[in-house]
Amino acid sequence: MKYIIQSIMLTAICLIAVSCQRNAITGRKQLALVPESEAQSLAAGQYQSFLNSNKVVTGNADAQMVKRVGERIVTAIKNYYQQKGLSSELSGYSWEINLVNDKQMNAWCMPGGRIVVYTGILPVTKNEAGLAVVMGHEIAHALARHGSERMSQALLQQGLGAGISIAMSSKPQLTQDIFNASYGIVSGTAMPAFSRSNELEADRFGLMFSALAGFDPREAISFWTRMSAAAGGNANTPSILSTHPSDSERIAALQKIMASTIQNYYKKS
Repeated sequence: MKYIIQSIMLTAICLIAVSCQRNAITGRKQLALVPESEAQSLAAGQYQSFLNSNKVVTGNADAQMVKRVGERIVTAIKNYYQQKGLSSELSGYSWEINLVNDKQMNAWCMPGGRIVVYTGILPVTKNEAGLAVVMGHEIAHALARHGSERMSQALLQQGLGAGISIAMSSKPQLTQDIFNASYGIVSGTAMPAFSRSNELEADRFGLMFSALAGFDPREAISFWTRMSAAAGGNANTPSILSTHPSDSERIAALQKIMASTIQNYYKKS
């Protein structure tokens, strides 16, 4: 038995070592049992399923604002990646942006740039710059492949470390549930929140992307202050706030990079 356990542990260590990849934008190594192409393929189906079962808002001023802000950020990201010689990292991205009628204060971005903003967060974003903070943050999670990292960890925990294709064929519902929880699409799950480092990475790169799109990055401080106040006393903490960094830590981290972000990336539109 001792040797069997040792063998299993050695196999797991080897699997993790082989499956670690360095993210092109963050420069950090991360567990990647879920290839980006397969994550995008699964995302396409899950995104459409979500839209089919929720009320998508179209045509009104809020929906137009969400599309407008999102498209500006996407354009800025494409230009940035091109300048850095990283355009191939956006291969397979089919950007979609939708506003969904839901009182949750939430938003998320799936692999491949499939984005949803909930109407419940708009009273807190208040303006386009505040909305850009949220959308930049969620897109940064996708580009940094934080969701894929979480999903890889969850697959290992479920004994499905052979990869997403085998996981889908053997336990399709469990795999889909893990996927949705990994990308913040469902609430009330036992899935752990994004890690402290994940959240701070998303804050940092999201701030940069929104600034590159011409939105005042200083609005991030006001937004996170409002978000914290809006969530105060709420038993159902929004997933966007279900994180390791405290509100004060998050704001302090943003304040440290604010001057350099404004100087290096912010151009008023």
